Amino acid sequence: MTLDTTTGREEVLAELRSSEKFLLTTHENPDGDALGSLVAMNEILRALGKDTVMFLSEEEFPLPHEYRWLPLDGACHTLPDDAEERTIVFLDCGNIDRMPVSFLARDDAHIVNIDHHHDNTRFGTANLVVDGASSTAEIIWGLNKDLGVELTTEIAEALYVGLVTDTGKFQYENTTQSSHVMAADLLAHGVEVHEVFRRLYENVPLAKLELLARVLSRVERYDDGRLTASYILRSDYEELGADENLSEGIVDHIRAIEGTVVAALIRQQLKEGREGVLKVSLRASADEVDVSVIAREEGGGGHRQAAGFSTTRTREELIEFLRAEIAAQLG
Repeated sequence: MTLDTTTGREEVLAELRSSEKFLLTTHENPDGDALGSLVAMNEILRALGKDTVMFLSEEEFPLPHEYRWLPLDGACHTLPDDAEERTIVFLDCGNIDRMPVSFLARDDAHIVNIDHHHDNTRFGTANLVVDGASSTAEIIWGLNKDLGVELTTEIAEALYVGLVTDTGKFQYENTTQSSHVMAADLLAHGVEVHEVFRRLYENVPLAKLELLARVLSRVERYDDGRLTASYILRSDYEELGADENLSEGIVDHIRAIEGTVVAALIRQQLKEGREGVLKVSLRASADEVDVSVIAREEGGGGHRQAAGFSTTRTREELIEFLRAEIAAQLG
């Protein structure tokens, strides 16, 4: 499978080669592909002698437990004074509104958009959107072959995080022959598979398992299992001494329940001023339902089989909304 014939590739390569100053960012609530792509692209551009900074809102910290080992200590939380002089590179971001910083959406911003979401809005000055790629990390791996940067272990590990998380440990339908070729190349450049696996999926805080136990105890099924849903309350975080980011990945346990078409994890939030806003993670078990379509109805986004959004609906209203949307897609 050839991934790099998409219109925009040469334009993006030209931007990466010719620009000297960059600001790199990704979507809100960043996952493994977003963060791995951010770190990898930053290191690649630095190797080319570019002046590059990573930008993540302070609200994104602390990061989910499984990603805190990535070298993101240098990420800035406020825009640099010379931000207007920098080419902005959005990574793994299907819609510019998923990074809600008004400056980055200004009319005169010079934007490079590199992504693999099938519903990407092509908001960049130069766009490379390869929806056949398993991950944004896979696109960056391909671009780097033309940029000619030698893969260091740090770059390879960051790309591997993006690859392994977005393919569900090489189990999701977006896993391709190219994904495995990429993995082999990264292993040849120093990735220790078990060490990365341990950091991502083992050494789990007890509070996360306690959250999972509560979620599983509250599972509810609707319409003969078309929708399987559960929830986390604000009080759960407080009682267990758990960060909100410990909910990362819990929705996949709901998806694994037999007969589930769509899984939903509904979460109250701890942040001040967000008490009335629910965060929703959706997972589809197959291509019967495109959950990114559902997420976009509420201003969110994602992939066909993994998406999310925030809403001011009550939990009861939300369940009815999800049931109706799923029924509409299933006909």
